[in-house]
Amino acid sequence: QACKTRGAFLFLQCLVVALCFGAGVMAGKYSREVNEHKLSGSDGQTVEFRIAKLNQVWEKAERMQLSPVRHSELHSDLKIQEKDELQWKKMKVEGLDENGEKEAQLRRNFNVILAKYGMDGKRDTRPLESNHLKDHDTKEGDIFDDPRLDKLWNKAKSSGKFSNEELLSLKREFQHHKDKIHEYNILMDTVSRTEEIHKNVISPLEGDAKEHVLHQKHTDLKQKMRDLNQGFERLRKLSHEGFTEDSEFREPRVIELWEAAKRANLSEDELDSLKEELRHFETKVEKHSHYQEQLELSHHKLRHVEALGDKEHIKKNQEKYNTLAEKTREMGYKMKKHMQDLSNKISQQGLEHNEL
Repeated sequence: QACKTRGAFLFLQCLVVALCFGAGVMAGKYSREVNEHKLSGSDGQTVEFRIAKLNQVWEKAERMQLSPVRHSELHSDLKIQEKDELQWKKMKVEGLDENGEKEAQLRRNFNVILAKYGMDGKRDTRPLESNHLKDHDTKEGDIFDDPRLDKLWNKAKSSGKFSNEELLSLKREFQHHKDKIHEYNILMDTVSRTEEIHKNVISPLEGDAKEHVLHQKHTDLKQKMRDLNQGFERLRKLSHEGFTEDSEFREPRVIELWEAAKRANLSEDELDSLKEELRHFETKVEKHSHYQEQLELSHHKLRHVEALGDKEHIKKNQEKYNTLAEKTREMGYKMKKHMQDLSNKISQQGLEHNEL
């Protein structure tokens, strides 16, 4: 009887250890993704990414005066680029992407990242990025660098239709649209320069394949322009009519995905399922925004402590800031990957319905 009891106890111990190990494996999935490729480069230094050109960009960014939030955003963008490029390498080995469409898109995405963070060799004429702490510094009446947006915003703000909380939500949507305009301009500039290079260089892509890649670039631009027009129309309607009681979401990126889903000819069941997934995604977006705010505050506090010169306090605040920066990057990557997955899912489901 004692042997049986001891045997059962040992079994339970093993089960608990196995469950804890499983939970640890799941919890450490991102950390493993982050750390497994921190290998030594040729000079013996630890590298951040598994692709050399991404490390070069990151090393350059470390020397630039990027704000903490922007620095964190760059890391997330490079992580997404890394994931996509490694997936493409597997596709290539399997003989997929014969016409070079995916490769051209990856190159374009990389050029967009360089332009977005002022690393493309061109003088960046954009104003410094706005964030939660800097909104009050903006000149009143001209905050979106776009006459149509500024006019619409000023009209909405003086209409008396919006509470202070609703005005903050509306401002976030306007800011999101401004960012989308900037992304479109970067993509258009990147495509123009790529086409100039195509004209002057003998490309391995000839005939139909080359034509297909160029066509795909213009398709991307047209789609982004359609998205911009639909986004502006939504802002115009929102500014005139105000928020409705049945507004499903608050975050601009989530609203954009939901609007795309409603246009994608999905069934009621698919829309209900997607709505639930978007609610989870919105929580993730809001949590990431909160961490970005905390990171900015932590950075200000660190600078303040450094000015006082107390080494113990500096060390303590630096450790806190580093932990927060790592967490913000991790959440940024997860959020962008989730957004990418949702966008692909909506496009794919819409395509399947249109083919039926």
